[in-house]
Amino acid sequence: MRRIYLDNNATTQVDPRVLEAMLPFFCDKFGNAASRNHAFGWEAEQAVEAAREQIASLIGADAKEIVFTSGATEGNNTAIKGVAAMYAERGKHIITQATEHKAVLDPCHWLAEQGYRVTVLPVDAKGMVDLEQLKQAMTPDTILVSIMHGNNEIGTVQPIAEIGRLCKEREVLFHTDCCQTFGKLPINVEEMGIDLLTCSAHKIHGPKGVGALYVRRKRPRVRCAPVLHGGGHERGVRSGTLNVPGIVGLAKAAEISGREMESEPARLAALRDRLKDAIISKLDAVHLNGHPTLRTPTNLNLSFAYVEGESLMMGMPEVAVSSGSACTSASLEPSYVLRAIGVGDDLAHGSIRFSLGRFNTADEVDYVAERVVATVRKLREMSPLYEIAQEGVDLKAVEWTRE
Repeated sequence: MRRIYLDNNATTQVDPRVLEAMLPFFCDKFGNAASRNHAFGWEAEQAVEAAREQIASLIGADAKEIVFTSGATEGNNTAIKGVAAMYAERGKHIITQATEHKAVLDPCHWLAEQGYRVTVLPVDAKGMVDLEQLKQAMTPDTILVSIMHGNNEIGTVQPIAEIGRLCKEREVLFHTDCCQTFGKLPINVEEMGIDLLTCSAHKIHGPKGVGALYVRRKRPRVRCAPVLHGGGHERGVRSGTLNVPGIVGLAKAAEISGREMESEPARLAALRDRLKDAIISKLDAVHLNGHPTLRTPTNLNLSFAYVEGESLMMGMPEVAVSSGSACTSASLEPSYVLRAIGVGDDLAHGSIRFSLGRFNTADEVDYVAERVVATVRKLREMSPLYEIAQEGVDLKAVEWTRE
């Protein structure tokens, strides 16, 4: 059976060029980067420092501002909890938004239980945060704003530079989760006023289990209390033996993404729009979730009225897609992101996230569009609600009774 992977926002296939770069660091160059007394350690340390330079160059940072982590969850926790602990005497107010990843929302909720004040801003129907609301939410007690760059479920891209400017005016630190935009959209921490930034290798065809956290060193110098203790690695921010093969893989993935930045995002956006147009042109009652234009090039989130997302996925088992965030898809509850942008439970349950990557082709996109259209039509043929709606009945106005 043919298999097509369109769940690249969850994770990506490792690029063979990345694997090739990593392989020597498993068996030949296997030293601990913290071992400073012999050539094996020096070799590993040299590779780590070269990786630091590569990742920093992609976001306009200095290599000394890059801290290696196990991935985005650790990076977000370190940024949020680390800043909260370090700046508690200055203030205990943190601002975020309703559509953040759980790796941001959950640390914020935990801090709220520890006595911090957390403001969770709403978003509009396209998933955009309101800059005026953000400005009004800031107080002298505010120490951190955490707003993601590109949403993992609906693809909406926030006005990061404008948010960074607001934070600089108020002398508030600004953290952004860039896991879905790092290597896919241009990012410059200086131009965008970013103080802390999180990224992850496995979203850009690198290995799982490794990521990086940017922590600004100048104007202002950001201090981040460690979440992990023991050894004082990474200038005391993140203790633990460095994952040298993973770090090399992250750097290679960043290098490839940077080199292909001018062409690859445009190619993916064209494939995304090709898929959207092929589906919407042949089906009625299909709703696009997220911003129609200000969205990541890889993301397409559609709600199919009168169809359950789980049933749609079961109807085309050869196509890998998602009915929500991979980190919360075990729940039967409608996506909290879709709820935050005002999508009703019926449409939220009928949502599918298609996310493209480097190895997807136009032929695959055309095949998936055909399978989606055929499966939705088949499911709707079995739906009495769709039949009633086709007769012009407003289902929202119907008063259902139980006999």
